[in-house]
Amino acid sequence: MSKKKKSGKKKPAAKKTKANAEEVAEASESARESASESGSAPADEPARAPLSTAARWQHLALAGFAGIVQCLATTFSVWPLAFVCFVPTMFAIEREREAGATTKRILLLGFVHGSIGYTGGYYWLVEMLEQFSGFGMLANIGIASIFWLYHGLQQTALFWLYDRARRRGWSVTVALVPALCALETIFLFLFPSYLGAGFHDMPIFMQVADLGGPVLLSALAVPLNGVLIEVWRHRTRGERFPKRALIAAVGALVFTLAYGGYRIHETDQRAEAADHLEVGLVQVNMGIFDKREDPYEGHRRHLEQSLELEEELGEGLDLLVWPESAYTFFIPEEERNLKRRVLGRVSTPTLFGGLSRREDKSYNTAYMLDGDGEILGTYDKTYLLAFGEYLPFGETFPILYEWSPNTGHFTPGDHQRPFEWNGYRISTLLCYEDTLPTFTRSAVQQANPHLLVNITNDAWFGDTQEPWIHLALAKFRAVEHHRALVRSTNSGVSAVVDPVGRVLTHSGVFERATLHANIPMLDGWTLYQSTGNWPGWAGTGLIFWLAFIGRRRDALS
Repeated sequence: MSKKKKSGKKKPAAKKTKANAEEVAEASESARESASESGSAPADEPARAPLSTAARWQHLALAGFAGIVQCLATTFSVWPLAFVCFVPTMFAIEREREAGATTKRILLLGFVHGSIGYTGGYYWLVEMLEQFSGFGMLANIGIASIFWLYHGLQQTALFWLYDRARRRGWSVTVALVPALCALETIFLFLFPSYLGAGFHDMPIFMQVADLGGPVLLSALAVPLNGVLIEVWRHRTRGERFPKRALIAAVGALVFTLAYGGYRIHETDQRAEAADHLEVGLVQVNMGIFDKREDPYEGHRRHLEQSLELEEELGEGLDLLVWPESAYTFFIPEEERNLKRRVLGRVSTPTLFGGLSRREDKSYNTAYMLDGDGEILGTYDKTYLLAFGEYLPFGETFPILYEWSPNTGHFTPGDHQRPFEWNGYRISTLLCYEDTLPTFTRSAVQQANPHLLVNITNDAWFGDTQEPWIHLALAKFRAVEHHRALVRSTNSGVSAVVDPVGRVLTHSGVFERATLHANIPMLDGWTLYQSTGNWPGWAGTGLIFWLAFIGRRRDALS
């Protein structure tokens, strides 16, 4: 009887022990899942040694230094730095993760990297706002700071997605590459920002843009950053040597260089066999306010410098290109011949920027004239520049235009039709439309042009890095579609870019200049023209799968 009683007491105890074990297992799994999300160690794992205050400040300094390095790699075109510019921040994040860093801490590191990098890259915003808005210096710095901080959120989001993917068990390089592609695609910029843009002076690297745009070049350049971190983890943490990641990174560079060499040779052969035009550019070095004060002087300079080119080249000059707002008087809609009003004694067909008004609306318009002054076509700028040509919410709150007296009040155009002349098709991009890959791709799809022309006015930005950034971004439009690109600006940088991204000739900034070059008239097809930014969208889908769906949550890396 006593044994039975003893045995009877054991049975419920065993059930209780089994239930407790299940509860402990569930709690352990929950702790591991929580650790995966927050970065803290579960209760049943050894506590991680906290970082010292000095180490935490050092990591913030590393993130800021990485932002400066990225700024030098992209804004100032020190392209070798693109292979290492993320390493300091990633090193800091990996060290912080080992110490159980929270998501907030990762976000802070990313934000320091991004905000410092973009403050350096967009320092010219202050001068731009002063010219555009007419606000005081403190107000301009305040507005610029909002942009700097906003753009800093790109790197904040990049490293957040990177950290999410790492916590779910993915390797450093696998997490980094799609995160960068995604943020270069879905983040809204004042000016597009690509890691690959830093290679604009290296045409052999640029050619992959005809396969997948500038994002593809970023994707092929960034893996070395990840490999360097993985090698460090191998040396200091005893992890497996990242042989596959290293092979992939080296393979990406070898492919980029091999494809670049092949594509340059193939395009040069086609260009040599194509028809050519001698195109002249006029840069009169007059900003908007100069032309407002003396519009006749601006027009006189365009005529004077054009006649000099005609005298120099004779009948060899086929086309003249004047910049945006070259003619600052509004041209009536009904007027069809501008020989007397615009061309005067100039007899060369001319493409120029002017102003038009229709139905009480103002447009920033490009005109194409033949040598007799007949209007062959017009194109109204479609993608207007905020604060320069319109004010956000200005239609809803008209008082904003009173507060910002220098801002224009233009209406966007509604088509991207090319100019057709002598059997050639010319697609015109006004102002910073040539920095937008998707916009230019749409124009090329509609027109299949032989030539891309950009007319712009960068005098708003002063003697800063911005005019050179503008040219750097524009070069990729030539490579993406293998068409020559002609840029005529009011104050620089005017340039002629050949179909593989080489600059044939260019002016300086804030100088009077006349340029000319013999340009091939190519048309045709590229993969990018058909598929667009597929690397960016593929990277977006992949990083969200890596960060939120793939692998088990307890597979911490």
